[in-house]
Amino acid sequence: MLTLFSSFTSGAVQRKTLIMTTKKIAFLAGLKPQSKAAQAILVERYGNVSPEEADIICPIGGDGFMLDSLKAYMDLGKPFYGINQGTVGFLLNTYDVDHLQDRIAAAEETVIHPLVMTAEDIDGVKHEALAINEISLFRESGQTARIEIWTNGQKRLPMLICDGVMVATPAGSTAYNLSAHGPILPMSAQLLALTPISAFRPRRWRGALLPQETIVTFKIIAPDRRPVSGVADNFEVRNVVTVDVRSDINRNLTLLFDAGHSLEERIIREQFET
Repeated sequence: MLTLFSSFTSGAVQRKTLIMTTKKIAFLAGLKPQSKAAQAILVERYGNVSPEEADIICPIGGDGFMLDSLKAYMDLGKPFYGINQGTVGFLLNTYDVDHLQDRIAAAEETVIHPLVMTAEDIDGVKHEALAINEISLFRESGQTARIEIWTNGQKRLPMLICDGVMVATPAGSTAYNLSAHGPILPMSAQLLALTPISAFRPRRWRGALLPQETIVTFKIIAPDRRPVSGVADNFEVRNVVTVDVRSDINRNLTLLFDAGHSLEERIIREQFET
């Protein structure tokens, strides 16, 4: 059983001090040998239960495995405490066998909302997928993509000529969005970043900041001659015609971070990296 001792709320970010009264942890491991080895050590020390039985879900691996775990088990309503055995580990905590229960008890909590991608392909088939970081559109051929951009049913940009475009969450704003020169968004901002990828025209358009509740619609111009893919994190739909993107503000994902290393703090620190 997980007891909430105290809470503080600021915008979209919630932090709570957690007291573990029952030590039920689900350790999930990625495919890499180091993740499997770390899982074996942690299971021997702390035991293991299924995600359905757990109070805390602990994915062990890299950021990609963390994203997969969040999407696979988000509907269980359990908090996630990721353990890094990958490269960057932006969404994860440092691996340490000792004092895990104490670290979880003192962890800072961040609540995030996933994006929903609804894409229709050139054959009229509709696809839906969730994303934690971003939903991106990419050209599939040597020709540039040509994309109309709408927000809340209003046409905003009649033609973006580009390699692609994305909508990023605050949690994902320091990932691919940052590499494409998009803005870093604090977790409490309740905004989405609309960021072009190698835009050719309009040459000076650098994207937009949108309220979290905005529905963004992309319409592909000449999809038969200039094919485009829609990608929700790592789930791809080929040959899309339209893509709608919205935040699922009614679905909460709870991530736990070691004290002093919250996701919001990491995002703030990222803005001062040189």
